[in-house]
Amino acid sequence: MNLTVEDWESLPTTRKKELLKTRSAIQTGFKKITEIIVVLVNNNGFTFEVLNKMLSRGTEDSIIDAFDYKIEKLKKEKHIGSSVWYSCALNSIKKFEDKGLKFADITPYWLKKYETHLLEEGKTYTTISMYMRALRAIINDAKTDGIISQAQYPFVLNSNGKYQIPEGTGRKLALTSSQLVAVFNYPIIPQEEIWRDLWVFSFYCNGININDLLRLKFKNIIDGEIVWFRQKTINQDKKKKEIRALITNEMKVIINRGGNHDKQTDNYIFPYLTSGLSAMDQRKIIQNVTHTINKKMKKIGRALGYGDITTYSARHSFATVLKRGGANIASISESMGHANSKTTESYFDSFGKEERIKNAELLPKRT
Repeated sequence: MNLTVEDWESLPTTRKKELLKTRSAIQTGFKKITEIIVVLVNNNGFTFEVLNKMLSRGTEDSIIDAFDYKIEKLKKEKHIGSSVWYSCALNSIKKFEDKGLKFADITPYWLKKYETHLLEEGKTYTTISMYMRALRAIINDAKTDGIISQAQYPFVLNSNGKYQIPEGTGRKLALTSSQLVAVFNYPIIPQEEIWRDLWVFSFYCNGININDLLRLKFKNIIDGEIVWFRQKTINQDKKKKEIRALITNEMKVIINRGGNHDKQTDNYIFPYLTSGLSAMDQRKIIQNVTHTINKKMKKIGRALGYGDITTYSARHSFATVLKRGGANIASISESMGHANSKTTESYFDSFGKEERIKNAELLPKRT
């Protein structure tokens, strides 16, 4: 950093915006050095030579190259959805700062600047959280590989002064039982019935997402239940979590009406995917089907005055209706294939207006 003597001397008490940024960056740098020294001293390994090595670690390793490697690896492993997620995060980072970005450059100060940049672009905290989690995953790999040290790790673990990824709080539209019945019975033209059927099937099938739904085959039907593993987490979990959904009469009707007529065990239940498709082609088909379902369901939701109904609404509604009906959270969590109940709780819709009115009636009246 280049400063005049006058600016340097005024740094401790300055109120100038640019100098405040400079002071913060210097403080962050000294904090990083201090953290490394503490680690070395506690392990009786402090020397200036080791300190210099620790400080230089990560200065020659390109975070852009690490993203590119990760994306290509995911494509080869046919994890197309994940590769797209990392690609979106990478494009955003390159738009913010592309030239010579190294692992050592990713500090809490840099992350906060990047967050501010995303907010100025109009990105939601949900999007910011997604980009930051992709970046954190890349940095986690670098820490595992010894490219950076624990002291250089910029995200919050148990230390103060590090960057904490914001959590998105998008609106969760969970329908009540009466609203669901209205959606089920809303009059639509026969050509659009299949799209509502897929949404209804998703709801009854434990809120299954469309990606998993379209991959279901007749061999997944076992003893009157549909049995599957979530594509989203199957490669992350050491212990594969099997999900089971009882086939209701409503689901049987939908399968008979819009399902594959050839019910051989290796055929898909719904005739959208076929064997031999590439992972990218499968993704395109699933995206197109999801888009069409959302388009038709939004139309129904707006007509009924419920707002936009999407495929996410089916999953949120499944969780919320069971919760309001007194179902055990652990049971709901198992039905949805969540690793823990904390994830399931995030699906529950907030209390509706009717419940807020009831609560208000419990409060004492002033007059």
